[in-house]
Amino acid sequence: DKRYDKILQNAEKFVRGLQIGADGKVDKSNPHFGGVGYGGREGADLSNTAYMIEALKALDASDDDPAIQRAIAFITRCQNLQGAGNDTQFADKVNDGGFYYAVPTESVDDERSTENGGLRSYGSMTYHGFKSLVYAGLTKDDPRTKAALEWISKNYTLNDNPGQGSAGLFYYYNTFGKALEASQLAAVDDGTPNKRDWRKDLVATLAKRQGEDGSWVNSNRQWFENDKNLCTSFALLALSHCKNPVD
Repeated sequence: DKRYDKILQNAEKFVRGLQIGADGKVDKSNPHFGGVGYGGREGADLSNTAYMIEALKALDASDDDPAIQRAIAFITRCQNLQGAGNDTQFADKVNDGGFYYAVPTESVDDERSTENGGLRSYGSMTYHGFKSLVYAGLTKDDPRTKAALEWISKNYTLNDNPGQGSAGLFYYYNTFGKALEASQLAAVDDGTPNKRDWRKDLVATLAKRQGEDGSWVNSNRQWFENDKNLCTSFALLALSHCKNPVD
């Protein structure tokens, strides 16, 4: 009934204004161009950028919306894939089609890196990246979506957050469900004789992990997932993606 149109318009203006490069002051050659982060224009990360795309799609932004296309330029640079738009020094070092959290401005030497100086792909970021490619209208034949799906097929699991273990597990469950729902895939080919019905797998996993008081919580306190409120919220969001579209 139009009561919230003005609020949503103001919110959309704010969200769009967070994007690095939206005002024309940052060139596309900057590795953070198109991204959104916690530190304003100082840096961007895949998590915040993916949520920005979700927000714009919730407001019915088209696949070719300029903000979404700028965001895809950043997200492509977060994919371990040589060519196809990733022009960073990390593109060919791992080259497994998965995604990582952010593009460092210099080489890194910590738990994120591989022995050859590449950046490790991991589950929650790969599903965020894949979902963003879907929202931007990329088809299954695009090399970026094809490579992401291959990584998902090879690393399909709900036992942990691939590449991170138990860290960020419930965040992972939500991005897993959201991405596969957006892709309209009924099942994931994990190389076994029968494809995986991801909806059934996700529901069964969350059923096993639910506490007696109805909550969910992670024993790993990384990213505050030792908070029942946070994990329960992620679990409920994950379950919301599991309704079969034919029902």
